[in-house]
Amino acid sequence: MSVNLCIDWGNTSVKAAIFNDDTLQKQYAFSPDEAIEKITSIISLYPPVKAIICSVVKHNDELEHLVRSNIKNVITLDSNTRLPIHNGYLSGDTLGADRIALVVAAHLLYPDKNNLVISTGTCVTYNFVQKNKMFRGGAISPGLNMRLQAMHSFTSKLPEVTMDGELILLGYDTPTCMRSGAAYGIAFEIDGMINEYSFQHPDFNAILTGGDAPFFASKIKSKIFADPDLLLKGLNLILNYNVSSPR
Repeated sequence: MSVNLCIDWGNTSVKAAIFNDDTLQKQYAFSPDEAIEKITSIISLYPPVKAIICSVVKHNDELEHLVRSNIKNVITLDSNTRLPIHNGYLSGDTLGADRIALVVAAHLLYPDKNNLVISTGTCVTYNFVQKNKMFRGGAISPGLNMRLQAMHSFTSKLPEVTMDGELILLGYDTPTCMRSGAAYGIAFEIDGMINEYSFQHPDFNAILTGGDAPFFASKIKSKIFADPDLLLKGLNLILNYNVSSPR
């Protein structure tokens, strides 16, 4: 049995998970400032034999040193990492490593489907992997908080609004109108994307994930599977694909 550590360093938070082979045992979420302390504790509690680091920003060099100093087999996910699928994305230098992990997990979980993975976080990403194992790309649009902040930053009168307030379709003042436009705009966008992909591709499957997935799950009308752990599962699958488990 192999104990694996998977680290996802995102734009606003860091997630870590411990897997026993393919089984998710424990997961954590913390701020980048807490990363060294938390990862040190995780390594001490569950001494991993393999680890993978996925980062969409420049992660802490001290973290990389910590992981490589304490774990025998460590890989950093990037465009050169060996994958169990084919990567047809043309600008690999700007492809987020998290998107790679998402489509790997989707294909291995639903290999007989053409999978569209929709990740809702800082941005909303649409990631399409065909059942012939080819990742084709997709689309990227602003996420919930980015849309609210953009309306405030690029106008002279719209206020700074968060989602901590009433959300209704028919807004009755500026804050509720802004929340409605941001939230329902994304929900309707997701439904539109799913409808178009399902029309163009048979044997179609849609998966919703990301930090805002629980918020949007009830607002999407299309048939969709929700899996908040899809990214971590994908990281673990890539790790096991690249590093054999000790015997």
